[in-house]
Amino acid sequence: MGADQLKVMNHSLLCALAVTFGLACTAAAQPASTGSGQAYPSKSVRLIVGSSAGGGGDTFARLISQALTLSLSQQVIVDNRPGAGGNIGAELVAKAPADGYTLLFAFSGHAVNPSLYSKLPFDTVRDFAPVTMLATNESVLAVHPSVPVKSVTDLITFAKRNPGRLTIGALPSSSQHLGSEFLKLRAGIDLLFIPYKGNGPALTDVLGGQLDVMFNTLAITLPFVQSGKLRALAVAGDQRSKLAPELPTMSEAGLPGFSFAGWYGILAPAGTPDAVVKRLNQALVEVVKSPALVERMSGMGNEPVGSTSAEFDAFIKHEIPKWAQVIKAAKIMLAP
Repeated sequence: MGADQLKVMNHSLLCALAVTFGLACTAAAQPASTGSGQAYPSKSVRLIVGSSAGGGGDTFARLISQALTLSLSQQVIVDNRPGAGGNIGAELVAKAPADGYTLLFAFSGHAVNPSLYSKLPFDTVRDFAPVTMLATNESVLAVHPSVPVKSVTDLITFAKRNPGRLTIGALPSSSQHLGSEFLKLRAGIDLLFIPYKGNGPALTDVLGGQLDVMFNTLAITLPFVQSGKLRALAVAGDQRSKLAPELPTMSEAGLPGFSFAGWYGILAPAGTPDAVVKRLNQALVEVVKSPALVERMSGMGNEPVGSTSAEFDAFIKHEIPKWAQVIKAAKIMLAP
């Protein structure tokens, strides 16, 4: 069998698999130039994930890599490089060749780390070319039923009358931790923050009544709200959730201007050819908006976005100073 026949057969197999993801499959790939005259992609792509295998972010990254493999007709391989809040993986991508074959699966910490760490071995803005924001991850503010509040306004009023009495907990430096500090700062209330080794243990304690308040992923928390084991006060995003449209946003519930969400996106090294970034953006937007992916993402609590490169760039630049203010006010600092 000749090389051309093998390519046709492989393309046909990928097209058949693409149907399971609801992806379009054209008769021929849409190549982009890497700047060296070579079509892109012409070999496998490495997707660096700055967290351990098996976590929620890693699971989502693998889902994206599978669908992107079908869209690009080239293997997209997940490479886990955990450590330092994602900085180890980010440094690897920042220093990789700018050819589109090494990408970063970035998450919320990417825009937070410049303020959390005294020094980074890369520049969060200058050393990366944003491709697209893939999705946001919704959080909900929930309390144990024994806490005598039924709304965000109630919570603020109670906390002001009883400073330091209520506890709120999360994994340090997570979106939920920073959201907790943002709540304290924006509402002008004193809640006692309790650090946990993960948001899972924090959820266990709020269910048991050892912790009073927490922000947690909506998809994970909602079953406990529906069973009456927790009371949900509001969603943390700037829009109501499709998973629980009856819940108000924090702004609607009495704290105007308050919003945060975890997010996932794809970054390439700075200097990656525009044509390659555009090719990746088109493929990834198609992936995250395909019906099968939307359904599976919803089950993970992820809301698809599929932004333009420019929109993602502007978002990151906005998030960095926003969280810098919160981190400074809360006096949070991690070692280099």
